[in-house]
Amino acid sequence: MSDDCIFCAIARGEGPATIVAEDERTVAFMDIAPATRGHMLVIPRAHYEDLLVVDEADLAATMTTAKSMAGRVKDRLDADGVNLLNACGRAAWQTVFHFHVHVIPRYDEDPLKLPWIPREGDMEEIRRTGELLAG
Repeated sequence: MSDDCIFCAIARGEGPATIVAEDERTVAFMDIAPATRGHMLVIPRAHYEDLLVVDEADLAATMTTAKSMAGRVKDRLDADGVNLLNACGRAAWQTVFHFHVHVIPRYDEDPLKLPWIPREGDMEEIRRTGELLAG
């Protein structure tokens, strides 16, 4: 854990947070700047700066908790859908450098717009890019 990391403080039970769920590896708590009603964060207790360095076991535990919380917001808040979001690096809007996953409940009429409008891409370019990334 990092002494100067707010999420580490939350994981230790020393930081301000509304804890929603916790286990030996993860903590889920409400986001203080929610995009929608029920927006929460899921973190591993151990400190990792981002997705690229998180331990595989802690990544799996974090995603398992995120999946559970996604089901919880659907069941308990009657959300119409859920976004799971991870920001990895400043250019991707990461502001707290402790790996975390946003669980964002979505409602049919909510005003939240993600930063792109999905449109069909150039399939040949997609294929070429996929070949570059494969394996």
